[in-house]
Amino acid sequence: MGGNYSAMDPMDVPVPDLAKLFERDGYLKPYEREIRRRYGCFKDLWERIETWDGGLDAFTTGYRYFGPQFNSDGSVTWREWAPGAHTLHLQGEFNGWNSKSHPFKKLEYGKWELHIPAAAGGYALKHGSRVQLIVNEHLYRVSPWANYVKPFEGFTYQQFIYKPEQPYQFKHPKVDRPKSLRIYESHVGIATPEGRVGTYTEFKDNVLPRIKKQGYNAIQLMAIMEHAYYASFGYQVTSFFAASSRYGTPCELKQLIDRAHEMGLYVLLDVVHSHASKNTLDGLNEFDGTNACYFHDGPRGTHTLWDSRLFNYSETEVLRFLLSNLRWYQEEYQFDGFRFDGVTSMLYHSRGIGQGFSGHYDEYYGLNVDTEALVYLMLANELVHKLDHRAITIAEDVSGMPASGRPVREGGTGFDYRLGMAIPDMWIKLLKEQRDEDWTMGHIVHTLTNRRWMEGTVAYAESHDQALVGDKTIAFWLMDAAMYSHMSTLSEPSAVVERGLALHCMIRLITHALGGEAYLNFIGNEFGHPEWLDFPRAGNNSSYHYARRQWNLVDDDLLKYKFLNEFDRDMNMLEEKHGWLRSDPGFVSCKHEGDKVIAFERAGLLFVFNFHPSQSFTDYRVGVDVPGKYQAVLCSDSKKYGGFGRIEPEGEFHLTQNVPWGNRNDSIQVYIPCRTAIVYARSD
Repeated sequence: MGGNYSAMDPMDVPVPDLAKLFERDGYLKPYEREIRRRYGCFKDLWERIETWDGGLDAFTTGYRYFGPQFNSDGSVTWREWAPGAHTLHLQGEFNGWNSKSHPFKKLEYGKWELHIPAAAGGYALKHGSRVQLIVNEHLYRVSPWANYVKPFEGFTYQQFIYKPEQPYQFKHPKVDRPKSLRIYESHVGIATPEGRVGTYTEFKDNVLPRIKKQGYNAIQLMAIMEHAYYASFGYQVTSFFAASSRYGTPCELKQLIDRAHEMGLYVLLDVVHSHASKNTLDGLNEFDGTNACYFHDGPRGTHTLWDSRLFNYSETEVLRFLLSNLRWYQEEYQFDGFRFDGVTSMLYHSRGIGQGFSGHYDEYYGLNVDTEALVYLMLANELVHKLDHRAITIAEDVSGMPASGRPVREGGTGFDYRLGMAIPDMWIKLLKEQRDEDWTMGHIVHTLTNRRWMEGTVAYAESHDQALVGDKTIAFWLMDAAMYSHMSTLSEPSAVVERGLALHCMIRLITHALGGEAYLNFIGNEFGHPEWLDFPRAGNNSSYHYARRQWNLVDDDLLKYKFLNEFDRDMNMLEEKHGWLRSDPGFVSCKHEGDKVIAFERAGLLFVFNFHPSQSFTDYRVGVDVPGKYQAVLCSDSKKYGGFGRIEPEGEFHLTQNVPWGNRNDSIQVYIPCRTAIVYARSD
C-alpha cells in the first residue's frame, strides 16, 4: 500500500554476523548493540511461546480454538477474546434471533466461551446460516475469526457459517519455490473485461492460462482478505480469516489455487498485517466495546494517512491472531508465500509519513524504530519458513532497513525479498517531468543497482500503485490519446506510438535484467493496458469502467498491444533459459551520457540499451569479459514487437577483438539503433 515515503534504498549498512556479535566482548558499535537487543527480544518471545500450553503449534492455530468449533458429538463450542466486554451473546437463525438465549461465559484473560448442544440431525449451526455477536447488549459484531462473511441487506457484512458437507480437497501439492521469481500481480475482481466484479472461477479458467503462457511462474493475489469497501483495493481489511466473498466461495478460491499448482505456478498472498479498517459493525475496530482490544489506544492506534487502526504487537492475543492468520492461509488455502503490505509503516513510530531515508544509522537503529512491530515481523517470517521451507516472503518497504532480507538467525528480519520501490518511482518521474534527451544514464543505473548485497529485491517498472486513479500506466504516460487512435496495425504511422512501443519494451527489459533478483508485473501491463485503475465509488457514479482488464485489446490481431505482449513473453522465456534473476548482479561497463547508451553483462548475456531518441551507432564498442562469438537473441526493434526491424535476432555474429574495454577483458563492436535494446548471447 502506498504511503508518503521517500524511496532512497540506501545500502551502506553491512549485514551483521550475529554469531560474532554474541561471542564478542567489549566495545560494540551502537547498531551492533541494537541488533543484539532486537534478536534477544525475538528469541525471548519465541522461547516463551514454546513454554505455553501446546507451544508454538497451539499458539499459531488459534482458529482451532476461537470462533465456532464443531465437535464430534454434534455440539459447537464458540470462544472469543474480548477483554473490555461486560457481556457477550450469540444470536442467529439457529435460535430465532433471540438476543438473550445464548450468553457466553466469561473465562480468564478476557476470553469468553459458549457451548451449543447438538440439534436434531446434527449441528445447531447449519452451513449457510447467519449469526451475529452482541457485545454489551447493544453492540453488533462479526467474530474476528469468521471464515465467511458477505453483505446482508445493505453494505454491512455479516457472518455466515461455512461448513459444507463436502469441502474441496486439494488434488495437487504445493510447488517448489522458483529459482528465478517472475511474479504476476493479480486482482481477481478486475480480471474480467466486463463492467462487474470477476470471480475466482473465471480467473482460474480464463486468466491462469494467460499467466502461464506469458512465462510467469508465480502469481500474487491481491484483495483476498475480506474488505467491505471494494475501492480500498483490499487494503482496508475487515475480516482477516475470510476470503473475499464478492469473488465466490472459499471452495472456489481453493480450486483456483489448486489449478495454479497443477500448472506449476507459485501462489503468493498479499497479506495486510500493518493496519485494519476502522469499521466497527463488520470489522475488528472496537470489537469489545473499547478503543483498544486488538489495537493501540490513543494516537498510536491510528494511522493518520490511511485513516485505519494500528495493531498492538505487544499484546499476546494479537500475536496469536496474526500468526494464526498466516498459518491459516498457508494450511487451509495452501498459499505458498506472502507479500507483506505496509512494512515501512510497521517499522517506524513515525509510520514513515513524510520521512526520507538517507542511509544514516540513526534512522534504522534509533528510537523511531517500533521494536514490537519489528519483532512481530521476525516471528512471522520465522514461523512461515518453519512451516514450509519452500515459503517466500516479500516486504513492501521503502526505507532500506538493513538485513530485512536476511534470515532471523543472522540478525535479519527474515524476508526473502523486498520490493524495489524506488524503481517505478524513477520511471514515472522521468516520463512525467523530463524530455527523453534529458534522461541521465547514471541515474537510471544507480536506481536499478542501488540495493543491498545478498538481499533479494523484487524489481518492477510499475505495479498497482502506479496505475491507481490520479496516475496512469507507463503505456498511457508514453502514448496517452494516441492509444485511442493509432494502436491499429492498419492505421497510419504515429511517432508517439512508435516511441511508446520502443520505450515500453526497453523500460521493462532493463528493469527485469538489472533491477533485482525477482521481477513483478501488474495484471494487464504486460501488453500496455491503457488508462488507469479506478474502482466503483461515489466519486465516479459507481462505475466499473476502469476496474476491469480489456483482454480484447491484446487478443485482437489487428491491434499493436500484441507486440508488447509478445516482447514480454519472450523476455520472460529468455530469463527462464539463462536465469539472470538467480545470478549475481549485472556488471555495468558503459553508461554514456552523451550517447545515452547503457551496457552490462549478467548471467553470461550482454545487454545493450540505446535510449537516444534519434542517434543510432554503427560499430559501437562494448566491453565483454568472456571472449567468443556473440549473437543477438532478443531485440526490442524487431518487427515482431512493432519495431522497424533494423536488427533481428539470430542475425549476424560478433566476434570479440581482443581489445579490453569498459573495465572488461575484451570487447565487440555492434550496430545499436536509437531507442533499442539488444541482448547478446555467446553462440560458440
